[in-house]
Amino acid sequence: MRILFIDSTHPILPEQLEAAGYQCDYKPNISYEELVATAHQYEGWVLRSKFTITDDLLKIATSLKFIARVGAGMESIDLEAAKNRGIMCFNSPEGNRDAVGEHALGMLLTLWNKIHLANIEVKTGLWNREANRGLEIKGKKVGIIGFGNMGGAFAQRLKGFEAEILAYDKYKHNYAPKGVAEVTLEELKAECDIISLHVPLTDETHHMVDESFINDCQKPVTLINTARGPVIKTEALIEGLKQKRVLGAALDVLEYEQSSFESLHALKDQPLALQYLLTANNVVITPHIAGWTQESKIKLATVLVEKIIAHFPA
Repeated sequence: MRILFIDSTHPILPEQLEAAGYQCDYKPNISYEELVATAHQYEGWVLRSKFTITDDLLKIATSLKFIARVGAGMESIDLEAAKNRGIMCFNSPEGNRDAVGEHALGMLLTLWNKIHLANIEVKTGLWNREANRGLEIKGKKVGIIGFGNMGGAFAQRLKGFEAEILAYDKYKHNYAPKGVAEVTLEELKAECDIISLHVPLTDETHHMVDESFINDCQKPVTLINTARGPVIKTEALIEGLKQKRVLGAALDVLEYEQSSFESLHALKDQPLALQYLLTANNVVITPHIAGWTQESKIKLATVLVEKIIAHFPA
């Protein structure tokens, strides 16, 4: 089988596939025009999120048998079109779930203990102890929306903090491990001090956290988003922060990211909402790196190798 690498990956992915008998063309700098011109030549594509894989593109990929996504999110692929054309789609959330779980916890600790602020202050000669008094996770209620690989990894890491963990997943039942309570979304919003989002980006989850969602929260809530930026309506988040209905936000993803997640849109002409987030002391932002560790890069590749070989022996 001939496989095209459209995005960069850890070298062990093409190396292990070639060792198993596949032919790999590693072209992470390929242009869209080149992809269109050569689409019919390949049985497999390995990609991240550089291009949107549409039905029109799949139509000309007449030999394509599978698409392998290095990572979890599949929103850049027309999955229904792929299914209709008999093209199998893989992703590898097992490879970076540990990284995401740790990063979500790290962002929460940073925000609640004001580590981001205290660090800067000390380095500029300030020693403000009382102003940087933090909050403890112990005894708080933490809500997890979406209990797949990422949500489960976050829950696992929370257990040692003696928090009460509540989970909501619309598409699962009887899924929660010991120490995690399955609840309705209404119960989660009514009870939780912290809400962490671990859902894919779909039409259903786009702007899931809007004005209504925030107003339904019965406590001043801290929001964590390591999923996709558009899951939170930014203007609603900002209004919640201003009204103190949202105590703080830990954001690894933003609505303003380009589709490739490699940079932000309109850096020279920032929307007012983005400017607010960038200057708010109770908002911690990282550049879509929750799943990016040295270990996860290897694990993401290994998971995909195993899935490809299992379904399409060379």
